[in-house]
Amino acid sequence: MRSLSTAATGMLAQQLNVEVISNNIANMNTTGYKRRRAEFSDLLYQSLRRVGSASSDAGTIVPAGVQIGVGVKPTAVYRIAEQGNVIITDNPLDLAIKGRGYFQVELPNGEIAYTRAGALQRSEDGTIVTPDGYVVVPGITIPEDATRVTINAAGEVFVEIAGNVDPQEIGQFELAAFANEGGLDAIGDNLLLETAASGPPIVGTPGSAGFGTLEQGFLETSNVNIVSEITNLITAQRAYEMNSKVIQSSDEMLGSLTQIR
Repeated sequence: MRSLSTAATGMLAQQLNVEVISNNIANMNTTGYKRRRAEFSDLLYQSLRRVGSASSDAGTIVPAGVQIGVGVKPTAVYRIAEQGNVIITDNPLDLAIKGRGYFQVELPNGEIAYTRAGALQRSEDGTIVTPDGYVVVPGITIPEDATRVTINAAGEVFVEIAGNVDPQEIGQFELAAFANEGGLDAIGDNLLLETAASGPPIVGTPGSAGFGTLEQGFLETSNVNIVSEITNLITAQRAYEMNSKVIQSSDEMLGSLTQIR
């Protein structure tokens, strides 16, 4: 009976769906996290009577035919790049991106990764880095004698130094944008990598055409909506139960065949 294997694919699909939802819920407090959505498509069909085939010598054709589907398959786990809420932290090195763009992070192997998590810190030599110590491009270093750090919406970094009246500009942040943000490869630690699907990065300054602005002393929260995720979880659980019920019913039907005398 095809229904056994068909329902099994449905159970596997809903299992994946629950795994995606559980990851969203687990990261509901992760800075800059973008929720994922599982997408599915139907599998191949078996044609028991092909649609459009001739049904007689008079030229009549079959209007609908008989096609039996064999189940479902996952096609993608899509990242939804919707803006998350912005919360105030009053930390001068916390930066929220309001709009399009990613911070660029230089990994130890020299590769460039991308992130929306703006919880930045200072290294031992004053360089602005991520919580893991990776340098944020273009590698801005805050002087040891700086008494205050100011970052404006355009990403320009100013410091106040004792004895100097005017603030000094020490650098400017750059943002990267992609034609297909969903094509970025997540590697953990809030970092993403460029792929052939994402396209090459387009680099620009915050506030320029096509890029968002920066907010100092704020952080972008996860864009996970917990109410929607719980609703999706219940729906996936019910779909899993219904597919398991199909397997149970198919097994009972096969059992009826074995009891025929």
